[in-house]
Amino acid sequence: MAFTTDQILRYRRWLWRSVLALGILGALGFASRNLILGMPVEAFEAVRGDLIQTVVASGRIITPQRVSVGAVITERVARIPVNEGQSVRRGDVLIQLDDRDERAALEQARASVAQAEAKVRQLREVALPAAEQALVQAQANALQARQAHERALSLREKGFMGQSQLDDAKRNLDVSDSQLRAARLQVQTNAPSGSDYALAQTALEQAQANLRAAQVKLEQTVIRAPVDGVLIARSIEAGNVAQAGKELMALAPAGETQIVVQIDERQLSRLVLGQKAIGSADAFPRERFAAELVYINPGVDPLRGSVEVKLRVPNPPMYLRQDMTVSVDIEVARRAETVIVPTETVHEVNAQPWVLAIRGFRAVRQPVKLGLRGDNRIEILEGVEPGDDLIPATNAVIKAGQRVRAVAPANGPK
Repeated sequence: MAFTTDQILRYRRWLWRSVLALGILGALGFASRNLILGMPVEAFEAVRGDLIQTVVASGRIITPQRVSVGAVITERVARIPVNEGQSVRRGDVLIQLDDRDERAALEQARASVAQAEAKVRQLREVALPAAEQALVQAQANALQARQAHERALSLREKGFMGQSQLDDAKRNLDVSDSQLRAARLQVQTNAPSGSDYALAQTALEQAQANLRAAQVKLEQTVIRAPVDGVLIARSIEAGNVAQAGKELMALAPAGETQIVVQIDERQLSRLVLGQKAIGSADAFPRERFAAELVYINPGVDPLRGSVEVKLRVPNPPMYLRQDMTVSVDIEVARRAETVIVPTETVHEVNAQPWVLAIRGFRAVRQPVKLGLRGDNRIEILEGVEPGDDLIPATNAVIKAGQRVRAVAPANGPK
């Protein structure tokens, strides 16, 4: 069946009018719905839950001390049996220096000690007994000479002996007395309290001191780990000359791992020793480890306006390294089962805070009292109850008293 041009035009006008009527009816229906139920607006629901307030800071991993390892003598390096990153125990050899000169000096010192000991033994076992025997002989000679002099003196008085014979007896007596005194002195000087023995003993002690010095010198050619730890730096190789007093290696001692951070001084009133924290290394951002606040510097850095804080890591993960950069969240306060709302729903947070709540399909300006503030949530102490719908402060279109209805926000649940 064919249609005329007029019929086609009439049909098109009818179709256009129908579509227009349906559009008007739809707009009227939508307007009526908004008029009755209120304009749809994204809103967040106040909930009851736990809120944790934290102080966030960045710092680095440290150990209580960093040990510098060096030599006390200047000598060529013979060998280095350890590598960077290696764990060592106290007493392990880190650097072996060339010790040929020191070993030769040690042998020479030992020979000097043996010689001094032999001298003391010779005085005790040979010289002293010989001097004692010589004293006995001198005493006998002196007694004999005295008796001969007394007989000669008696005979001279009786006229049976000449003066010359008496003079010979007197001379023999003087010689024997002199020999007796010399023998006594020889015994005294060779005795343990005598001067010769004292000189020999002093020489022995000097030789022993030289031996100890040579042993110390030899020991100084072996540089050992002073504590358990990890070798974190090394600036010497075999064949190089180690300079006395220069750092050759750096050792991170095994023990308590700490984090040192700089906290803004405005956060100082919130910090208390013993507070718990969660740390993460920049190199391993998905990993977390526990920490505890153990030190707050009593002074404030005047240039940065910050306070140095240290946290203990009781169970450090294996990937932590000396001087590694880390971030920490220090828990400074916690509220359990409290009313929580997104921070973005609160107007004038630092002045007289209020929220735009939806009650009875109307936006109502409600003053609130704030509590703890988290990263993106805040505690409401008064003015809001769990289940209340709150309009974000970024919505400048909705005013108090306007008829509205809450819908879930596009970036999360209502």
